Amino acid sequence: MVTQQNAAETSATQTNEYDVVIVGAGIAGPALAVALGNQGRKVLVVERDLSEPDRIVGELLQPGGVAALKTLGLGSCIEDIDAIPCQGYNVIYSGEECVLKYPKVPRDIQQDYNELYRSGKSADISNEAPRGVSFHHGRFVMNLRQAARDTPNVTLLEATVTEVVKNPYTGHIIGVKTFSKTGGAKIYKHYFAPLTVVCDGTFSKFRKDFSTNKTSVRSHFAGLILKDAVLPSPQHGHVILSPNSCPVLVYQVGARETRILCDIQGPVPSNSTGALKEHMEKNVMPHLPKSIQPSFQAALKEQTIRVMPNSFLSASKNDHHGLILLGDALNMRHPLTGGGMTVALNDALLLSRLLTGVNLEDTYAVSSVMTSQFHWQRKHLDSIVNILSMALYSLFAADSDYLRILQLGCFNYFKLGGICVDHPVMLLAGVLPRPMYLFTHFFVVAIYGGICNMQANGIAKLPASLLQFVASLVTACIVIFPYIWSELT
Repeated sequence: MVTQQNAAETSATQTNEYDVVIVGAGIAGPALAVALGNQGRKVLVVERDLSEPDRIVGELLQPGGVAALKTLGLGSCIEDIDAIPCQGYNVIYSGEECVLKYPKVPRDIQQDYNELYRSGKSADISNEAPRGVSFHHGRFVMNLRQAARDTPNVTLLEATVTEVVKNPYTGHIIGVKTFSKTGGAKIYKHYFAPLTVVCDGTFSKFRKDFSTNKTSVRSHFAGLILKDAVLPSPQHGHVILSPNSCPVLVYQVGARETRILCDIQGPVPSNSTGALKEHMEKNVMPHLPKSIQPSFQAALKEQTIRVMPNSFLSASKNDHHGLILLGDALNMRHPLTGGGMTVALNDALLLSRLLTGVNLEDTYAVSSVMTSQFHWQRKHLDSIVNILSMALYSLFAADSDYLRILQLGCFNYFKLGGICVDHPVMLLAGVLPRPMYLFTHFFVVAIYGGICNMQANGIAKLPASLLQFVASLVTACIVIFPYIWSELT
């Protein structure tokens, strides 16, 4: 909700002034607060609930996200939380495994990578393969919040932001109104700042007032924690595929705990009636590696299945004077590829750099930075993560014959090794900020999928195979071009 502030309201509530008010203390909020606080800006972070969050996503940080985290000076936030190094992925298609390691970043790409993450010194990662990390989301968030508390000029406040406040004469956003309870008493306060940053997550309260784009739900994840699961490839994310089943994502979040996320398209079976559990037993468990099945079966018996929507939201321009959307409030993609936190941290890093030396009182200057620089510069990395996540999800959750041709083609392409693995995995990892590489590899996969289908069908079915080849290429265009277009606007 947006309200106009008048003198009577101001006198009736406590007035506090800051340089920046940040709404939300998940991933992007504390990271940005630390960066701005270190610039000498007075920052207030308002979070509805400062207790440890408990989510079933936001648990896998790609190497590009780790690099951004370290550049922000927050590398210690992944320490002492039982985090597990992630060396790559194991893609399992109908029982056949293909291990995809994060490769060393070649020197010709390293310059682009260092440009993206530079902070006085280059992030030299040429001597070793980059690594991701997986963990319990809540523990990571609590470390980020503590880092914000420990930063000079940064204040964390537990309260609910009920409104953003607009100047009635200029229409510019000038702060927020909050609500909290102390000893049963209801307390309303106003906090004013020339810049308000809204990063209140997937279910953002204020997005609808400041974003021109709409959120769409592509599917849902049903999640469980597996105890002492025996994984085919420890320290790897596992993507389990089958031509007649939705994708399953498995990764470690601790020394003895493993997250499993099962994709569900369409209406989610009822959890309360046991229909969801039955769905998981019949449609998921048979496709899991044998070593995982005992822990999965035990988790089904002992735990309540948790469900969350998988949403897509393209980023709109931040052209509102005095207010910026950031994180999932601005931009979302399917979590299958684990790119959300990498995007959020990269955006926090980029925004803090672009605002260095900018007079925040000059809302026109800030707005110019957001529309002419931030909106477009973030796309060097973020567009890749966004498009790749949605395109791969379409292939991995193949629900048509032509998508299944592309799905098998993608798996066979990975089996070729070399740049057929290295480039896609670097794109996935967030360390290859070259969008044309994504476009090129996607259509090479589509062509290769058609060739593999022709070989499987044989000479006798060549006419049908040629038609399928053309249809699969058309399908590839239908899959990727809407997301490319969304990133060009």
